Amino acid sequence: MIQMFKLIKEDFSNVKKNDPALHSTFELFFNYPGLWAMFFYRISHALYKKGLRFLPRFISAMGQFLTTIDIHPAAQMGRRVFIDHGMGVVIGETVIIGNDVVIYQQVTLGGVSTSKGKRHPTLENNVVIGAGAKVLGNITIGDNSKVGANSVVVKDVPSDCTAVGIPARVLRRGYDKNPLSHNKIPDVNKEIFEYLIKRIEVLEEALPKTKQKDIKQKDHNLDEIYDNFIHSMD
Repeated sequence: MIQMFKLIKEDFSNVKKNDPALHSTFELFFNYPGLWAMFFYRISHALYKKGLRFLPRFISAMGQFLTTIDIHPAAQMGRRVFIDHGMGVVIGETVIIGNDVVIYQQVTLGGVSTSKGKRHPTLENNVVIGAGAKVLGNITIGDNSKVGANSVVVKDVPSDCTAVGIPARVLRRGYDKNPLSHNKIPDVNKEIFEYLIKRIEVLEEALPKTKQKDIKQKDHNLDEIYDNFIHSMD
């Protein structure tokens, strides 16, 4: 029980230390639902480990009602976990979360199976999960990795990586010490289209001049088909 109160105190201190939006201790009591969700979780989890079932689930339900954040009391969460804003966050029964993890609003750490056993994700230390992301199944997000906003992760993400997209793909290796640098996450679609455009230019330049007239005619025909399709949707 002493350990539980130490963890709760550390959760409060962590917000004071790392959130620049906090201007007074008074704000902690009204503007940080993620912090209060962790408060209810710490209590319910301590009781759950003692073999109780109904009371921890009741406390968890009260926390969900007050904060809109659903954390199963059996989930294992480390130190200094910060749920920022927090509306709509769901954390499943067999989730394991390390230390110094940041989770934004509308995140789901869920399962893809109804079978017993480990069926939810593991987040290692210093992980950041962007707003709206879904991390599903018994997978691992490695140390220092980030998941971009609204991504859907269904496979392991190695340490020191960034994963974005639906389904999420690892786009960059190398740890950025700033956990909030979402502006540095690459635009997957933009990069693919730029590559394809440059590849087409290379192929066009490689065509013999005798073939270029035929290509231009086919290109003109494709433009007409595209225009007719666009106008048909008016």
